Amino acid sequence: MSAQPVDVSPLAVVEGLREKIRHLEGGPARLSVPVHPVLKGLVQLRAGASYAVDSASLALAMAAGASAAGEWVGFAGWPDFGAEAADQWGIDLARTVLVPEPGEHWLEVTAALVDVLRVVVLAPTGTVDAKSASIIEARLRSRSAVLVSLGPWPRCEAALSTEATLWTGTDRGHGRLRERQVRVAVRQGGRPPRRADLLFPV
Repeated sequence: MSAQPVDVSPLAVVEGLREKIRHLEGGPARLSVPVHPVLKGLVQLRAGASYAVDSASLALAMAAGASAAGEWVGFAGWPDFGAEAADQWGIDLARTVLVPEPGEHWLEVTAALVDVLRVVVLAPTGTVDAKSASIIEARLRSRSAVLVSLGPWPRCEAALSTEATLWTGTDRGHGRLRERQVRVAVRQGGRPPRRADLLFPV
C-alpha cells in the first residue's frame, strides 16, 4: 500500500502549528480542577489561576472538590481553621496541610505549599501587593496549582462574594437549623456579576 498525498493548504498548516503553540503555552492554565457540586455551573477552577472569596464557607467550598477527587489541599494563615466544618464540606483531613500562622513568611510558605498541593487557601494578614501576587501566580502556572485567597487578591481569575444568607429551621426562636441558603455573586473581569442561590452545609 502506498501513501497517498494529502492536499493541505500552507495556511492550514501554519494555523495548526499556531494552535499547538497556544496549547503548549497555556496548557497548565487550561486544565480544570474539580469543584464541589454546589459550585458547578457558577465557577470553574483552572490550574494556574487565583481566586478571591470573602467568607470561610466559600473558601472551604473552593477547596472541597479537589480534596474529594483525591488531591492534596492546604490552608495558610487561618489560625481558627474549623476541621469539623471542613469535614462537612467533604474535605479529606488526611490529605490536608495546615499552616495556621505563617506570619511575615507568608509569601515563602504559600510558594512552598503551591509547589506540592493542588489547591492552596490563603488568608492574607494584610494587603497583597502586585509584586508578591506575581511571584505566586508564576508559581501557580508552573505547578498547575490553584490559589484561593480569603480576601482580595490582585488580578484574580474570579472573585466570589456572599450577598445574603437565609437560615431555616429555627421557627419562633427555637428548633434545629436545617438549611442554609446563600446568595453568591461571581465577578470576573469587567463582565456583569453572575448570581446564584446555593444550599450550603449547616
